[in-house]
Amino acid sequence: MPTVLVVEDEAAIAELVAINLRHAGFDVTLAENADQATVAVDAVLPDLVLLDWMLPGQSGVALARRWRADPRTRELPIIMLTARADETDKVAGLDAGADDYLTKPFSTQELLARIRAVLRRRVPEALDSAVELGGLKLDPSTRRVTRAGIDLKLGPTEFRLLHFFMTHPERVHSRAQLLDRVWGDHVFIEERTVDVHVKRLREALLPAHCATMIETVRGAGYRFSQQAVASAA
Repeated sequence: MPTVLVVEDEAAIAELVAINLRHAGFDVTLAENADQATVAVDAVLPDLVLLDWMLPGQSGVALARRWRADPRTRELPIIMLTARADETDKVAGLDAGADDYLTKPFSTQELLARIRAVLRRRVPEALDSAVELGGLKLDPSTRRVTRAGIDLKLGPTEFRLLHFFMTHPERVHSRAQLLDRVWGDHVFIEERTVDVHVKRLREALLPAHCATMIETVRGAGYRFSQQAVASAA
């Protein structure tokens, strides 16, 4: 599921946003200030950040500028969520790098619509569209993976790994690339961790006789092979 970092110092607003996002299927992390937000992003890149302007210490606008100047976070989707409603403030927020700007008080439905719109533009793989290749179907909205009527049981990491493979078929992905795209560029995970989860993914696919769809490309990484899926059908 897509992950959203909510950077908001007013606890009541942060909790309200978090409850509605979780109900809509998002995974939510909360940060009260720029320092906490920096720690969270340094650990794991979220799919999107909801960023308040007026934060203790460093402002949200300054934080957005810093993220846009860093190659690792340059493409991080950001929506400013703030009480500053003047046109000059909106321009300043967007110029600082925000993808969208929403003022308080806000409609929950509008907030969710704007989040989905930004994700469609910036990270389409984070949306809930089902994917089907070689008879293997993965549905992010229901967290189900099936083939030939068989329900396959995958752990959360293996599910995200398979989702990435199926939305980027036939391409060879290095361990470093997989860490970046699947684990969110987690700074504490070693590349060999990828091998462990690929092994678990293949084991989870065995009941549907399609474990061979995940190919090892010696010296390069892994890929999802539609030819292998077809031969296993």
